[in-house]
Amino acid sequence: MGFSMICSTNCNRLVWLAVVLAAMTTARGAAAADWPNWRGPQQDRTSLETGLADGFDPRKGVNVLWKSAELATRSTPIVMNGKLYTLTRSEVETPREGEKVICADAATGEILWQNRFNVYLSDVPDTRVGWSCCAGDPETGNVYALGVCGYFQCLDGETGKTKWSRSLHEEFGLLSTYGGRTNVPVIFEDLVIISAIVIGWGDMAKPAHRFLAFDKKSGEVVWFNGTRLLPYDTTYSTPSVAIVDGQALLVFGSGDGAVWGMQPRTGKGVWKYQFSRRGLNVSPLVVGNLVFASHSEENVNDNTMGAVVAIDPLAKAAPTKTGELDLTPSGGLWRIKQTMSGKSSPIMVGNRLITVDDRATVWVLNAETGKVITKKKAGRVMRSTPFYADGKFYFCTANGYFNVYALENDKLKQVSNARLGEECHGSPIVANGRIYLPTADHMYCIADKTKKANVKAVAKKPAEKDGGKKPAHIQIVPAEVLLRPGQKQTFKVRLFNATGQPLEAAEIKTTEASFTLEGPGEITPEGVYTAASSGGHTATTVQFKASDLTGSARIRVVPDLPWKFDFENGEVPITWVGARYRHQNREIDGNRVIVKVSTIPKGTRSRAWMGHPGFSNYTIQADVRGALTDNKMPDIGMIAQRYTLDLQGEYQRLQIRTWGTVERMAKSVAFKWQPDKWYRMKFMASVEEANGKPRSVLRGKIWPKEDAEPSDWTIEATDDTPNLTGSPGLYGSAKAAELYLDNLTVTPNPE
Repeated sequence: MGFSMICSTNCNRLVWLAVVLAAMTTARGAAAADWPNWRGPQQDRTSLETGLADGFDPRKGVNVLWKSAELATRSTPIVMNGKLYTLTRSEVETPREGEKVICADAATGEILWQNRFNVYLSDVPDTRVGWSCCAGDPETGNVYALGVCGYFQCLDGETGKTKWSRSLHEEFGLLSTYGGRTNVPVIFEDLVIISAIVIGWGDMAKPAHRFLAFDKKSGEVVWFNGTRLLPYDTTYSTPSVAIVDGQALLVFGSGDGAVWGMQPRTGKGVWKYQFSRRGLNVSPLVVGNLVFASHSEENVNDNTMGAVVAIDPLAKAAPTKTGELDLTPSGGLWRIKQTMSGKSSPIMVGNRLITVDDRATVWVLNAETGKVITKKKAGRVMRSTPFYADGKFYFCTANGYFNVYALENDKLKQVSNARLGEECHGSPIVANGRIYLPTADHMYCIADKTKKANVKAVAKKPAEKDGGKKPAHIQIVPAEVLLRPGQKQTFKVRLFNATGQPLEAAEIKTTEASFTLEGPGEITPEGVYTAASSGGHTATTVQFKASDLTGSARIRVVPDLPWKFDFENGEVPITWVGARYRHQNREIDGNRVIVKVSTIPKGTRSRAWMGHPGFSNYTIQADVRGALTDNKMPDIGMIAQRYTLDLQGEYQRLQIRTWGTVERMAKSVAFKWQPDKWYRMKFMASVEEANGKPRSVLRGKIWPKEDAEPSDWTIEATDDTPNLTGSPGLYGSAKAAELYLDNLTVTPNPE
């Protein structure tokens, strides 16, 4: 493998780095031996535990305390308060298949509770369910989990009961793709923060890698912000929360190919370093004031693939138009190209950076200079991340080799190796003397009973510097809200200084501070907003202005049913999530219609949502038409209660489904339809009782627009594992040709 290296000649920085690395070797620490998030208590995949097993033999049961097939997963587990939590598939390969958070006794593997939920309106394959990881909050004991379809929950860690939930795709436009990339929640103070590629509404109609910060106890949106528009990729780079030069930061790899530093309390970007032409999936490692990251995509300044970098966030840099510093020209302390580490995150051992590339070769680099110290082939494919503890680092390759290595005198010494014969996508962890290894077939709990596990004393974490009392940022909470006409919402104002630290409201020294509105509704000086009692589907921006600072929040007002849209106003409704970027309003045959265009390659097959995710028992109807391009037709669909009625052009059929790629419940009937001809589609979703339990009953019909409505339904289906609520919406695939919609109505089902 060839190399090219870009190294700084600033000796002062290298000397300073050596001092920091030596100090951080003893400064890292955790308050307990729990492992509450997949990156560990220090968020660097290290532990101060000793007395750990040097390896295990799964066939002979050596050092295996327990193993569980029910806990098999592609996710990385966490351990908190004596319990293990993970995400995994539920009721595999049955009509009831979904996803679940499962909790087990960490010492015995006994299942304590399960929280099951459906996968719906997603193209993710069943083999990629459980892509994300749970995050535990030691303060509250709550556990947070994001499902592959965007269903986000706060769970009681003791009982598994849902405390609050948000449907991130219906409410905000989270993109759920076939790739399955699903990010991991991060907890910071009173916030739980999650990110995805989001295609929303209003000024967020274009896709971006965006972060949503929720109040961890209530689920209220505190801030909502992102990186550059139109990113290259989805991403699953879990942010590291760290103190860098006295400032609290979220440090993450973005879908735009840059490593970013962002204030966790405000969502304000502080700096970025453009690292790749495509999205970054590896979680950056923060050590002192330096950031280490890697990727296996195309580099920004040539056509080589893959790189490892050390970023200096304190380098001199110019601000961008959006305010953050651009470290790209000067912030790279060193960079080694053609190291293809795009899935496994780096770890630090002393002053040696260790990364395992996508082909399972272990690289050991000098963290000060980037010089390659040694490397060793350890398998064929690598997707997970090692952890380091007790003088050894532990990892498992995707093809099922569990490796334990030690680094002695800059040489890699293999301590043990076990061939599992099971795929491994999640990362091993350690908690309270036990190693937990997730595979596609089992969860293993590993410990050497002849050793006594201990945790070394921990040092204090770096403290934030006082950023002063001058206000620099105004935050309005909630940052995003969906209301009904006449409904009230109280908005709160929070102030922050330039480094993102909270200030008291009295720090605003002006009598001119006030709330204002852009859009319908009224707001009092105390921040109580009342939505207009009439006016249909509207959008309003709340602003709070003080001196030269302005904070804002967004409101959608969506009435209860019935609705009617004829599109004669020349617009795609602003309140529709995921619609405006991919649809246009045009005149067709003398009428205004909306058109899903075929000129956005990454958006031609997608969904859009119109309103409240709590709706149920309603019917959506529209006039539809498909074009013909290169002898191909589009797919045209409507969404009701988290089910899709899909008129398919290539297959010439009508289908009802809820999970696009798995079809756990799906029914299709042949239906020949013609291009450039208007049809009328009708889709009814209802919740009905059968044998004392609720089930969803779905009924669809389609007929030529000029004909009378037929009395019989064209297609009917039932779901005994029902989605009981969901927002009305649209589905369409315009990859082959454009599709057109007109005269859309949503009405309550008849009693």
